[in-house]
Order: sequence, then structure tokens, then C-alpha cells
Amino acid sequence: MSDGVGFRSSRGPVLIAVMVTTGLVAIDSTALAPAVVSITDEIGGFSSFPWMFSIYLLASAVSVPVYSKLADTLGRKPMILVGVGIFLLGSILCAVAWSMPALIVARAIQGLGGGAILPVAVTIIGDIYTVAERARVQGYTASVWAIAAVVGPTLGGGLAQLDAWRWIFLVNIPLCLISGWLVVRHYHERAQRRRHRIDLAGAALLTIGSSLAVLGMLEGGRAWPWWSVPSVGVFVGGAVALVAFVLVERRAAEPVLPLNLFRRPLICATIVLGFAIGAGLIGLTAFVPTYLEIGAGATPLAAGLALGTFTIGWPIASAVSGRIYLRFGFRAASVFGGVLVVAGTIAFVLFASTPSVWTVGILSLFIGAGFGFASVPSLVASQSSVPWGERGVVTGAIMFFRSIGQALGAAVLGAVANLVIASRGGDETDPATIIAASTAVFVGVVVAGVIVLVAALAMPRRHTIIDDAAAPAPVSP
Repeated sequence: MSDGVGFRSSRGPVLIAVMVTTGLVAIDSTALAPAVVSITDEIGGFSSFPWMFSIYLLASAVSVPVYSKLADTLGRKPMILVGVGIFLLGSILCAVAWSMPALIVARAIQGLGGGAILPVAVTIIGDIYTVAERARVQGYTASVWAIAAVVGPTLGGGLAQLDAWRWIFLVNIPLCLISGWLVVRHYHERAQRRRHRIDLAGAALLTIGSSLAVLGMLEGGRAWPWWSVPSVGVFVGGAVALVAFVLVERRAAEPVLPLNLFRRPLICATIVLGFAIGAGLIGLTAFVPTYLEIGAGATPLAAGLALGTFTIGWPIASAVSGRIYLRFGFRAASVFGGVLVVAGTIAFVLFASTPSVWTVGILSLFIGAGFGFASVPSLVASQSSVPWGERGVVTGAIMFFRSIGQALGAAVLGAVANLVIASRGGDETDPATIIAASTAVFVGVVVAGVIVLVAALAMPRRHTIIDDAAAPAPVSP
């Protein structure tokens, strides 16, 4: 198709459907962080609050490869609808949670829905638009995150100040219903369905291994000593499960995560880059609001808006990156993003001892732009290097490792923060203690930024582009 990429084109209704569906995840991810203090004040469990983020991300991550494989066999439409339905159920359960453990379980269900929504939505864009068109489409999809960057923190912070944090989840109900209707009404595909074998053993082992690794990182030094029997047992169990997963994937007819992806330099570099972006992303979004609220005495709304500049810089850079990678190449655009991330995160650490809403807002905008320039070109490059039948799996693998990076980042950085807090007497309301813990977290974000830059430099300068979206798209208006 070559009738344009706007809302009035034949693919316009599909673009709107994808944008609204993506908005579910975008608003949810930006609205929750400013409400952490309000939530823990009501239901307790401050030391466990990182699990609100890590359990969602873990559940999302381990389900992404399964959804992506099914999207390549059953089609994109049924998978994205399943994701919206599960996300709706999880949101309702979050809204009625009576304790932190209950909220964590509900967030896991939400994550299982989110595991289908975002990667399948990104895959649909890759299906129906050419590489050149995607450079312009980025402006539309990026606007979703830009809107969420303002609406999410404002909504979350405002509701937190009103002690009405449960409405953060209740607003997802109409959004889920609208997005589901738009997908059913406007997205029509001609999926090449075929008989398939779901890699249940691989999915189970990946879930167990990843879950145990995150559990060990988050609870070590808090629920049990690092070198205790439970700690060692959890890590050994996770390692055994992951080794078994690799062995199973080598023999699986349709592996949930094909190991040959790691032999392709472009995809491998993009996976590492995505993993580091995930870790850095959660380091800021999960800890900055608490850092400002307790360390600087900021209101939840002000803290949310300061962090919101991060998710404004990201979509703006994503929209602009299309022009850069078309002119200078995918690698150059990603390297530029990596440089911005490293510079911004180092500045974050240097100013961490004197928390300021304005400083955080400016630096978050800068770092968000770096993530946008680094992530979008690498993802588009990887998608364009494979045909339709592999695009879902490749997109899913990249999103999987980004989510794993977020989950492990939340676990590791949460463990670091808890260690610092414990070493300073365990007072979670002391501004100096929170500033010290947050500074340690921000140093970890710098490490993630360096990995982003190294991975971008490792991307091949040239690769073969398979632009099968130029053929008639599998949709109808």
C-alpha cells in the first residue's frame, strides 16, 4: 500500500486501533509510579513495592515469546484481543486489592495481558507499513507516549493526592473496551494459519528460571541473607531451569525463543540494547518519584510531572529518529541515542545529592530522548531484516529481553536501594537515607546507559532489508 500513512488513508483505522491499544500500556506504566507512596500508606508493604513493577514486567516478559509465536501462526488479531481481555481482568483485580501481596498478584495478571498488547501492536505496524513509511508513522505512535507522559503522571499524582489511587486501574476498564472494539471493527488480516506445536516445556522453564532469578535478586539481603541456603537454592534453581531451557530449545520443533536469533549480529545487538534500556528505564520510573517525594518533599503530582518529561523526550526522539536513520543509517541514529543516555545519566548522579524537581525534569527529558533515538532505529532495523513469518518472533524476542531487563533492573536496583536503606538504620521516611539509596540506583542506571552505547556501536553498518510491507497489506479498511 502506498496511499499515505495518515488517519484518512485506508490503513488509518488500523493505525488508530493500534494507537488506542498501545495507550493502555502507556498510561498504566506512567500513572502508577507517582502513587507508590499513597498506595503503601494505605495497604503497607513499602519494602515490597518494587514487586509491583517487577512482577508485572516479569509476567509480561515470559509471556511475550509465546504470544509472538502464536501471532506468527494464528495471526496478530486474536493475540492482541486476548491480551486486552487479560489486561482488563488484571486492572479490575488491582482496583480491589486489599494488601500489597494481593496487588502484586493482580499486577502479575495485568502483565500477562501486557505481554501480548505492546509487542503485537508493534508487529502490526511492521506488517502494514514499509521502512520508509514507518519513519513517518513514528510520529503517530510516538504521540501516544507523549500524551501518556502528560496524562499518566497527572492522573496518577492527582489521584494519589486525593487518596483515590484505585481509580488508576479503574480507568483502564473503558479504555480496554474501546480498544477491543476498534481492533475487532477495523483490523482484518489474512493470517497464514498452519498446524503448530506450542513449546510448553520451553515456556515453563523460561518462566521458572526468570522468576527465580528475579526472586533471588529482590529478596536477597532482605528476606534472607545473600549467602544463606534459601538464597543459594533460589539462584541455583533458576540457573538449572535456564540451562534446561536452552537444551529444550535446541530440540524444539517450534522453540518459543529460537536460539539462532543470537547468531545474527543485528538482532543480537538490538536484544542487548533493549535489555539495557529496560534496566535503565525501570531505574528511573520506579525510583525517581519516591526520590523526589521523600528526598525533596515534592507532591506526588509534581514528582509525576517531573518524571513525565522522560516519556515526553522518548516519543519526540522516536518521531525524529525516522528522518535520521533514513539519512544516516540505523546504527548512527542508535549510537547518537546511546551518547545522550550516557551523558544524561552521569549528570543525574552528579546532581543526585541535591534533589530538585526542575533538575530531574530537565535530565529526564534528555535521557528519554536518548532512549528514543537508541531504541526505535534498532527495532525497525531488526524488523526489516526478517520476513512476515519471523517478524512476530523477532519483535517478541526484543520486547522479551527489554521486559526482562526491566524486571531484573527493578529487582537488582531494588535490592541495592534496600541494602543502602538497611545500612543507614532502615528509616524509609528519612530524606537523607532515600537520597543515598536513590543515588546508588542512579549509578546503576549509568551502567545501563553505557551498555546501551556499546550495543549500538556493535550494530552492523549495513544489513539486507526485507520490505514485504510494500506488498498488499493483510488488512482491509
